[in-house]
Amino acid sequence: MTGPLPRGPRPIGLGQPILVLGGFLISPAAYEPMAEELQRLSQQPVAVVPVSRFDWLLTVFPFGWARILDRVAQLVNQLAADSPTGKVTLIGHSSGGIMLRLFLADGPFERRCYRGREQADTLLMLGSPHTAIKATPLRQLVARQLPGAWFDQASQPYRVRYLSIAGDLCLDDPPVTATARRLAPSAYRNSTGRSDDRGDGLVPVSAALLAGSQTLVLPAVAHGGAFGSRWYGSPDVVRQWWQLLAQAP
Repeated sequence: MTGPLPRGPRPIGLGQPILVLGGFLISPAAYEPMAEELQRLSQQPVAVVPVSRFDWLLTVFPFGWARILDRVAQLVNQLAADSPTGKVTLIGHSSGGIMLRLFLADGPFERRCYRGREQADTLLMLGSPHTAIKATPLRQLVARQLPGAWFDQASQPYRVRYLSIAGDLCLDDPPVTATARRLAPSAYRNSTGRSDDRGDGLVPVSAALLAGSQTLVLPAVAHGGAFGSRWYGSPDVVRQWWQLLAQAP
């Protein structure tokens, strides 16, 4: 159960189709339980962007990002055309959240102008590494050109609601995998400089919480299935962060 929705106007992001862009090297099939739960909660269509491992490997280059964002744009157009609000809610997991921040922008990227905020009024990000000491050049570009909740301003003609979710694992808990215990210290150090930081096994809490966004920290939630049995896409965890979406901004 999700509990009663708040009274008053519909919170931005509810009652409209949802697009999910997954994380680096993660198969779209891994998001099927998330998509099914979101469809049950929203009673709206949910589309997961088809991205193969090969597609992700190409994202070391700008054209690799554009290949994926072209698919995002195509799906958003389809979903918005039948949306009762005329808008779409975007959900990005890990690297997908960073790429969707760029999708919202008006400016050119690889000779394209996506202007995603004209059709998407909400961006929810799950364990997305917004800050890092050793960020890739393309992530640095997003942070530099679109800092924080860039389009969540009253003066914007197409305002976007940003929400960011972080997991906070105890690496000594039994459900945490050996992969998380092995990778977390170096991943955290590369992000914040602290190997003993708190996070979801890959992304520290502080890196996942985008400045200016609505935020939620979920205890005992892992970055992905390889890091723990409960991750952002587990149906019971989906219900937890759905509550943040259901609150008025």
